[in-house]
Amino acid sequence: MLPRTLVARASTALLAQSARAAGPARSYSVVQSILHGSPEAKKEGDIEIQQHSKLIGRGKYVHSFHFHHVKPDSLEQYKKAAEKFYAGVAADPSLSVKLTGSWETVLGDLDTFVHILEYENYRGYDRSTRLIRHSEHNKSYNAMLPYLNKRSSQLCQEFAFWASSPPHVQGGIFELRSYTLKPGTLLEWESAWRKGIEARRKFITPVGAWFSQVGRLHQVHHIWQHPSLEARKETREKAWQVDGWNDTVHKTSGLANHMDASIMVPLPFSPLK
Repeated sequence: MLPRTLVARASTALLAQSARAAGPARSYSVVQSILHGSPEAKKEGDIEIQQHSKLIGRGKYVHSFHFHHVKPDSLEQYKKAAEKFYAGVAADPSLSVKLTGSWETVLGDLDTFVHILEYENYRGYDRSTRLIRHSEHNKSYNAMLPYLNKRSSQLCQEFAFWASSPPHVQGGIFELRSYTLKPGTLLEWESAWRKGIEARRKFITPVGAWFSQVGRLHQVHHIWQHPSLEARKETREKAWQVDGWNDTVHKTSGLANHMDASIMVPLPFSPLK
């Protein structure tokens, strides 16, 4: 049996030989497609990605997710520093930035804080972050860093069928569910989830749902607000009794490589409470 590398080289040589028989232009096109991907294929791929995002996303806003893993002995210092930065950015009228919410995880990945900032599309994100880097807000951001073990961020877009909630004070707990999908399955996931979400809406109003576009890709996040863990349990049990929910869970779970559920409580300055 020939080694795989020899088989691969032989296959490439045969394709190239066939292309040469079809003429110089065809030869270049085929070989380029094999080695690099043709310009036509790349263009079609870019168009497909753009249409995909337009199909399932609202497109009006961009949401920046900040995940901060804080040193256990620095939680209180971090909270004070985080309030100064995030509340300060949201209160600055020159930035046109809204703070969707800020939370601390109490069940799940502990000592983790989640902040979501809303920008007016990518142009607004570029403008606002540029202004922040050259303002006092940048000093406030840097003041948080000594308290962190790790940090990461994502730029996400809202699903078209599920706009995030405006600021409110309802009390209780927040549940963040995050799914890492198999590459190429986002559209299928969105279709199945959209059909089944009405089963959950009968008992609870969702806070928001997003899919990642920069940072960790192929991720979906959605947030729910519950009066308590007991109320969460009762709501989920009721949803299972509604037609369509079982099918939705079956389809979407099969599209995910990894799933996380975290229980969070809002920080005092969070617009969503």
